[in-house]
Amino acid sequence: MVVPIFDDNPFTQPIKPVVTWSLIAINFLVFLFEVASSEAALDRTLEIFGLIPAAFIGDLDVRGWVPASATLISYQFLHADLGHIFGNMIFLWVFGDDIERALGRIRFLVFYLACGVVGGLVFVANEPHSKVELIGASGAIAGVVVAYVMLRPCAKITVLLAIIPLRISAYWVVGMFVATQLWNLGASSKSEVAYWCHFGGMLAGVVLFPLLKPAGVRLFQCLQPVPDTVVRLGSGPVRRPSEYDTLR
Repeated sequence: MVVPIFDDNPFTQPIKPVVTWSLIAINFLVFLFEVASSEAALDRTLEIFGLIPAAFIGDLDVRGWVPASATLISYQFLHADLGHIFGNMIFLWVFGDDIERALGRIRFLVFYLACGVVGGLVFVANEPHSKVELIGASGAIAGVVVAYVMLRPCAKITVLLAIIPLRISAYWVVGMFVATQLWNLGASSKSEVAYWCHFGGMLAGVVLFPLLKPAGVRLFQCLQPVPDTVVRLGSGPVRRPSEYDTLR
C-alpha cells in the first residue's frame, strides 16, 4: 500500500490552510468522543449521525432526531477505527492545503463537503435498501485527491511503499489511488469498505473543481509547453533555441 507523507511544499505559503487544519481537528475530536463512549452510546451515535441508505430513501424510519438528508454531512465526520481515520486524514493533510489555496477557504469547504455528499448519494444509489450505516470522510477525500492531480500533476510526493520512502510524481500516486478504487468496485459487495462512495467522491472532484476554481487557476499546468525565453547578454548575435534543443 502507498501512503503519502508530504508534498514538495508542505504548508510553506503565507496563507495558512486553516480550513484543512480545522477539518482534521474536528475529525479527530469526534473520533475521541467515539473512543470515550460506551458501546451502547457509540451504536446510538452511529444510528443518529451515520448515513443509512434505507432511512434516506424512506424504507426505514429515521432512528434519531437528525433528518436523513443531514446525515449526508454528518456521516463524513465519523470513523470506525484508528486505521480508518489516520488513512483519511493523512491524505487530507498532504493534499488539502493546495486545494484550499487554489479555491479559497469558503469554496474549499463547499467543495470538500459537496464531494462527500455526492459520494454518499452514489453509495445510496448502489445499495438503496441497506440498513448499515455509512461513515467516514473517504468520499470527500477522494474528491480532494483527484482535484490535486488536476492542479499539480507533476508535484513530487514523498510516500511510503510498505516501509520504503519514495519520492514520485503526483500523477503516479493519484493514479494508483484511482486504479485501486476502480479495481475494488467489482468486489465492493464483499468488502466493508464503501468503494462506491469513493467513486462518487472522485466523480464530484472531477466535475466540481473546474467549476469552483477561480479563473486564474490553471489545470494540468506542468503538462503544457512552456514558451521559450531568450535573454541577450553582450552585443553578439543570439540564436533562439529550436524545438529540438535540450534544455538542462
